[in-house]
Amino acid sequence: MRAGFLLDPEVAYFNHGSFGACPVAVFDEYQRLQRALESEPTEFLGRRFDESMRAARGALAAFVGARTDDLVFAPNATSALNAVIRSLRIRPEEEILTTKHEYGAILRTLGFIRANVVQVEPEELVANIGIRTRAIVVSHITSPTALVLPIEEICEAARKAGVLSIVDGAHAPGHVPLDLAAIGADAYAGNCHKWLCAPKGSGFLWARPEHQDWIEPLVVSWGYHEDADFGERHGWQGTNDPAAYLAVPTAIDVHAAFDLAAATALADEAERRLSQLGLKPLRGARSPLMRTLTVRAQDPQEVWRRLYDEHRVELPVYEWEGTTLARVSVGPYNDAADVERLVGAVRHTLTR
Repeated sequence: MRAGFLLDPEVAYFNHGSFGACPVAVFDEYQRLQRALESEPTEFLGRRFDESMRAARGALAAFVGARTDDLVFAPNATSALNAVIRSLRIRPEEEILTTKHEYGAILRTLGFIRANVVQVEPEELVANIGIRTRAIVVSHITSPTALVLPIEEICEAARKAGVLSIVDGAHAPGHVPLDLAAIGADAYAGNCHKWLCAPKGSGFLWARPEHQDWIEPLVVSWGYHEDADFGERHGWQGTNDPAAYLAVPTAIDVHAAFDLAAATALADEAERRLSQLGLKPLRGARSPLMRTLTVRAQDPQEVWRRLYDEHRVELPVYEWEGTTLARVSVGPYNDAADVERLVGAVRHTLTR
């Protein structure tokens, strides 16, 4: 499987969760689409754009359990969530409820709209829905801690309370099974470039039909008019390269060949071996392919640098809530030899 990716063979890569990695077959299709665009830009972006984009949206919608008309492409989950959050009209007395495990860029987006943000532990979220709560913004799989949150339960509680549920699913597509219609969120954003292994710059926004009218596109362009539907308003946003979006159906096909059960077993083994070195897995429902463990107090940037510079092991190490964490992502290209390198590098780095 490693030969099917473009990753440096000299590096044991355990940071798939940050930026993903594109298989050769997907990247070839991506470049084919780019060459087709450059060979006849007017045909590609003028006459064929709407039809091509709708077909790609349809393939993605089927993969995540949605209707094509309820899903639009976005460069990434952060952009999609910006469209939702920046469309909110929050009154001074209202609050947005979220957890302490949220992605930093989304917390900054909430700060940008000057919302009153209440952060709690994930297990405290439902109990803290109150009369001032306007919306819940919550991750499906948390970025800093790699925990799978009970999204269906949270969205159901929000709906009963008349509160908007906005889900950051950046790490979910291709990682865990998705059925957006069943989850019950009002809006859901995801990435295709991470665990689905599509090209960089491919994400999506899904919204229930009753919420699509108030979610404004980040860019107002030719698709923005009185009779425009959700797909049209968020579709054409000026001249850009849609090849990453159009390569998503190929990524879905390639992803079907990944042995996710074997990758999960490898993540279990990496977690077990690192635990023997004194790293401690976080408590909670850990995600299948991404695990976070606490590291004895050290300079996280120095540990991260040494793992790469001295051992060519790519493993993010960072500080979160006053604790040093290491996050292990297992991609379809990792194998037992990579785990041996990882364990040896961590042992050497943390005991010197």
